[in-house]
Amino acid sequence: MNLKLHKPLCIFDLETTGTNIGKDKIVEICILKVNPDASRESKTWRVNPEMSIPKESSEIHGIYDEDVKDAPTFREIAPKVMEMITGADLGGFNSNRFDVPLLAEELLRVEMDFDLSKFRLVDAQTIFHKKEPRNLGAAYQFYCGKTLENAHSAEADVMATFEVLDAQVGKYEDIPNEIAPLSEFTFHNKNADLAGFIGYNDKQEEIFNFGKYKGQGVKAVFQKDLGYFGWLQNADFPLYTRKVFTKIQLSSRF
Repeated sequence: MNLKLHKPLCIFDLETTGTNIGKDKIVEICILKVNPDASRESKTWRVNPEMSIPKESSEIHGIYDEDVKDAPTFREIAPKVMEMITGADLGGFNSNRFDVPLLAEELLRVEMDFDLSKFRLVDAQTIFHKKEPRNLGAAYQFYCGKTLENAHSAEADVMATFEVLDAQVGKYEDIPNEIAPLSEFTFHNKNADLAGFIGYNDKQEEIFNFGKYKGQGVKAVFQKDLGYFGWLQNADFPLYTRKVFTKIQLSSRF
């Protein structure tokens, strides 16, 4: 083992109902406890979140309401979780931004104190990002085998970006070489506006990605609450987003 431990290290991962730290719940937790002598123990619990698991979350982690309906609640397993992590440090992948905050939230919900000052946190994702840069220069070296000179000059960056894109299409057999399917491939989430405030539902209808009407159809909301459209136009949204809102509002009249 390359790590030199002076106290146990608990590497853990959560599967959850979603990514909202304040509202979402754990549906599965796995903890690997590695001791200074390199011995280790692990424990995995399925958890009944006492709420319905959204379909989009289930499709990611494969855990559905039926799978956890008879599982213990987090309140029931919380003492075992605390027993395992007490006196240890905590680690994970993207754990500092998600897993640790959500675990702390769940523990506090069941009146179990979580004192961050008692733990040292190690996030493997942060190490990955710091040691393996994901910028244009790194991509140019990886895909083209060249060093990017004059980085951050517009001309150099443009030329390198085209070479990287062309090399990517040549390297991966499953990446299309035509722009239409390539455009679809490069979208993480397809939105109606550039800033991501307006998304689409399964019927390809525009929906709000934020606020009190989050998840609801934009056109339907404007039909029942025209004042909300007025507020949107006066709020600090990008011009293109306002343009899309205006287009939807005009269509909602018919």
